[in-house]
Amino acid sequence: MKISIICPLYNAENYIEDLYLSIIKQKDVCIAEIKFILTESSDNTEDKLKKLQCRYKKISKKEFSHSLVREKAAFESTGEIIVFITQDIKIVDEYWLYYLTKDIIDGKCEAAFSRQIGYEEHKIEKYTREINYPNEKRIVSKSDIERLGLMTFFFSDASSAISKEIFMKLNGYDNKNLPTNEDMYFAYKLIMNGYKIEYAAESKIIHSHDLSFKETLKRYGDIGKFFDENKYLKEYSAGERGLTVLKYIAKRSLEDKKPLIIADAIINFGARFIGMKFTKK
Repeated sequence: MKISIICPLYNAENYIEDLYLSIIKQKDVCIAEIKFILTESSDNTEDKLKKLQCRYKKISKKEFSHSLVREKAAFESTGEIIVFITQDIKIVDEYWLYYLTKDIIDGKCEAAFSRQIGYEEHKIEKYTREINYPNEKRIVSKSDIERLGLMTFFFSDASSAISKEIFMKLNGYDNKNLPTNEDMYFAYKLIMNGYKIEYAAESKIIHSHDLSFKETLKRYGDIGKFFDENKYLKEYSAGERGLTVLKYIAKRSLEDKKPLIIADAIINFGARFIGMKFTKK
């Protein structure tokens, strides 16, 4: 099957060359196109795109939307599989795309997302990704909701693949301007319409952030707003997931003899809670 790769860009001069070269080195796949959408930037991203001879579309900051930019590019794509990525991922090897799309091609699922490995220096994110993105792959469907709750709809556009036929059939993001969690929004639609999502553990990327307290408040404020605007998702319990992750971080920080990370994690999760509950308005 032909694959269309869609990647929004903004001030991406530090990422674009390595990202592009990693994509074109992928093996055992058929890439029909790479669609870069460049939001007007203040750095040299556009010059680098021209130097690499990449095809791209340029938009204004006012035109950018996490959901609508991706949706429009997907609807206009020529591939049978749509792959969404973000500019700041680091592709681990030459089979990232093969493993991400293989089971969609084989008819085992309709969508898939990659394993994310945190950067060594981003300890909290590194540990969080270890528990959220384990070594074993899995395929989930509607029958898993009772067991997994909200985690059934866990999906990430940092690196994901979707059958274009199904994306079109389900009308993408319904032309909604979603500031965050557009991936979960669509994952819910997939699962509730009887389709399957694979966590493709063999498709690996390095991806994590080192957000400040203020940035964490903003991020989780947006997430809180998303859940307020999509209240049906609140019906699905996340159980004690946050506490489980925090306990895992504590365990790993002690194993690495970095006990001060526990205090950082408590502050980080506190910022997440405050953001979700109090800053979303």
